[in-house]
Amino acid sequence: MMTAESPKDPPASKLAVTLSPRAVEMAKARLQKRGTPDAALRLGVKGGGCSGFGYVVEFSDDPPRERDRVFDFDGVRVYVDKKSLVYLAGTTLDWEQTLMKSGFKFLNPQEAASCGCGHSFTVK
Repeated sequence: MMTAESPKDPPASKLAVTLSPRAVEMAKARLQKRGTPDAALRLGVKGGGCSGFGYVVEFSDDPPRERDRVFDFDGVRVYVDKKSLVYLAGTTLDWEQTLMKSGFKFLNPQEAASCGCGHSFTVK
């Protein structure tokens, strides 16, 4: 849990990730369909992809790891490891549905550029 910020610290909202209401709804539906409504979503960043970094969204049946930040959005638990949070701070996870695809979409203010697939990015 975050405490009072010092003048040098960024606001707590800049150190967090958020889920849009639609992403919360779809996460709950996916967890229910999977038969694990008490599981969590793990968000992260990995090296690679056409632009340098790739986003990771996966289910986690395990408790959070020691260095994870844990967020809760209307009963949907989200784990983000501290290294990934450096690149995901301020990000909103949304749900996108188009004629061609549907799935979670990262709206990351730190993203300088992304590739056409939408899964690979570079940071500012």
